Amino acid sequence: MTSAPSRFKSPFLANFLARGQYYDCTDAEALDSLLLKERVTCYIGFDCTAPSLHVGHALQIMTLRRLQQAGHRPIVVIGGGTTKVGDPSFRNEARPLLSEEQIEANKREIRKTFERFLTFGDGPSDALMVDNAEWLDKLEYVPFLREIGRHFSINRMLTMESVKAKIDNDLPFSFLEFNYSIMQAYDFVELYRRYGCRLQSSGSDQWGNIVSGIDLGRRVENVQLFGLTTPLLTTSSGAKMGKTAAGAVWLNPDMRSPYEYWQFWRNTEDGDVGRFLRLFTDLAESEIARLETLEGGELNDAKKVLATEATALCHGRAAADAAAETARRTFEEGAAAAGLPTVEIPSTEFPLGVLTLAVKSGVSASNSEARKLIANNGLKLNDATISDPKLEIALSDFGSEGVLKISAGKKKHVLVRPA
Repeated sequence: MTSAPSRFKSPFLANFLARGQYYDCTDAEALDSLLLKERVTCYIGFDCTAPSLHVGHALQIMTLRRLQQAGHRPIVVIGGGTTKVGDPSFRNEARPLLSEEQIEANKREIRKTFERFLTFGDGPSDALMVDNAEWLDKLEYVPFLREIGRHFSINRMLTMESVKAKIDNDLPFSFLEFNYSIMQAYDFVELYRRYGCRLQSSGSDQWGNIVSGIDLGRRVENVQLFGLTTPLLTTSSGAKMGKTAAGAVWLNPDMRSPYEYWQFWRNTEDGDVGRFLRLFTDLAESEIARLETLEGGELNDAKKVLATEATALCHGRAAADAAAETARRTFEEGAAAAGLPTVEIPSTEFPLGVLTLAVKSGVSASNSEARKLIANNGLKLNDATISDPKLEIALSDFGSEGVLKISAGKKKHVLVRPA
């Protein structure tokens, strides 16, 4: 990593650095000058390996948002082509190959995420969304090798960290995956040809692929392209950002409800509040500086602001306010609020043991974990503590409203409804 200048002159990089998003740049001084002289087009690629992006992608999405706010043009590249190959970076196994139908379905869902964060249209700084399958699927193998492949050194590719990690640890690494870096490099050149794109951004783990694209641009187009990376985030305790016991924190509301998304941010570790406010919200620095000085119980107020502002960007202000109100009612009034996530269980499965109910509702990962919750007075039904692990729940227990609230500790609440 090269050291960042103490000050940038361009509003975008100055803000980028101040908010803690800057990690490295291939030529920071030249990029800063370019951003002052003209409207710069920047792209970030997102492969469609699942029906939703997750919170680990949020920093990259915020990069495009900051860029557009500064008057530049963002391009979202949906990796319909590269998903067919799979990025080998730092994975212990090859990515499963998805069918054309799966990739198309994932693309349709992923596209929806960006509409909250970016403004799309025909204006000079309006965002574009393109699919690299538009050009990658049309390439002819031998002409591509002659035009592009000849510029890549196998010796150099073998020194890339993601490749080296595979080889050094004797991990599966197919020829298909080995081509990913070439395809990503070609994306950069193609985006320059089509849209005048001069900048690619990504997480720091993509540095080798970015540099390959910059080198290819110099060789085939005689143009200086730029790379800008963000840090790989961990929490104050050292955990990987976005990893929870319940799995990935998805951005699509049908995979993780706005309430659950709000709760993820509400549960931010104390030492991360100021940092995450800068990275994942649009709050002004003066307000963030005030919030991060709060201590004790007042720090919870700062976490609620973080949760509401981050949720508003992803799901809209109305959904964020509803999630905050649901949380307030749940924790301050003990109400079984209708906005809580709901799980439906076939009525034919009742009566059902409370341990099984805890697992099926998602508040517990296993029967043994549910037993421990009961032993520590941590499992509740409609806010009443459960003491008997052999308790059976019948349909008659659901009352006139037809729902039960099951809770694990103070922060995990789910409504159960017979289907």
